[in-house]
Amino acid sequence: MATLEAAFPGLRLRPHHPTLSSPRTRISRALGRNVRRKSVKFSLVGQQQVGEDVSKTTAFTEDENALINALIGIQGRGRAASSPQLQEVERAVQKLEGLKGLPDPTGSSLIEGRWQLMFTTRPATASPIQRTFVGVDSFSVFQEVYLRTDDPRVSNIVKFSDAIGELKVEAVASIKDGKRILFRFDRAAFSIKFLPFKVPYPVPFKLLGDEAKGWLDTTYLSESGNIRISRGNKGSTFVLQKETEPRQKLISAISNGGQVREAIEEFIKLNQNTTKGELELLEGEWLMIWSSQEETESWIENAAKGLMGKQIIRPNGGMKFVVDILLGFKFSMTGKYVKSGVNTYDVAMDDAAIVAGPYGLPAEMETKFTIELLYTDEKIKISRGYNKILFVHVRVD
Repeated sequence: MATLEAAFPGLRLRPHHPTLSSPRTRISRALGRNVRRKSVKFSLVGQQQVGEDVSKTTAFTEDENALINALIGIQGRGRAASSPQLQEVERAVQKLEGLKGLPDPTGSSLIEGRWQLMFTTRPATASPIQRTFVGVDSFSVFQEVYLRTDDPRVSNIVKFSDAIGELKVEAVASIKDGKRILFRFDRAAFSIKFLPFKVPYPVPFKLLGDEAKGWLDTTYLSESGNIRISRGNKGSTFVLQKETEPRQKLISAISNGGQVREAIEEFIKLNQNTTKGELELLEGEWLMIWSSQEETESWIENAAKGLMGKQIIRPNGGMKFVVDILLGFKFSMTGKYVKSGVNTYDVAMDDAAIVAGPYGLPAEMETKFTIELLYTDEKIKISRGYNKILFVHVRVD
């Protein structure tokens, strides 16, 4: 409480209830600050209500799509996943592992090539590269597997950006059996675009002895060669893909700061032929990961207009905005929505407060706008909202 009161002089908190009949305290615009940030970095990673063919391409089976659906909406390639999200992923992983996939995957040419890391568990014994880089969504993480050469290798690659470069950690590899690859890390370097030479990665592999060695079991390799599940000697589970589906490509553009508008237009155009009927505003907790909004007067105006944080859709026309402020304090605003057109909903939000646990400071604020749904399924939603701003939300409950 003290921290928030220091940041917002004059605040005195009292128990907060969804609706209050007592007079509300107006929150001054002086509390706000300008913001420019318009996206949340997200992993690449829904059972379609509409446009099922968008995710269920010929590259993936039904069970593989179940895994992809489970991955969509998870931050940090698993680092920030909730318990329900982890359980959904684990069920999908175990289902595929039970199906076996290609027998003797290390003997198949389909295991070779560049794989993109989509998800990993993070045990305490994770490697330094895993602890440091894997959970950063703005970086792309790959694994290269080349076993049928004079110098068989497995390499882990962190691509920082096209403009900066990458880190490549290489290991000598050998096949133990149909599932297991043995490896020993022996060299690593940064390749920086603006430098004419490589910068060595400061790890003395020769001095690490057995710590530089390990193994990787492939527990599932798809018949298409597009999905691989592996488990490592330090207890990590990895989900990797060679080919991604359209929703993953869109989230990748958002995470990497790419041309998001163009990616959205391409995604919606791809889905136009498969969309049937009206789009419904689905219940659940939806986290905004990108908006086309450039700048507004204050963070509290952003929050009141649904331009940041979570959008919670409730049964019977209830809606709530929730934005984390700091140290457990949140901005909360509730209201109602009604269907007003084929794919549109009118929204009226009028019950706002800054909340800390059971306590809250009501704020006299009202916001009205229309939501136009452009695409929705059980995992991702694209819409236009306040002032025709374009939004991308992912479901996180």
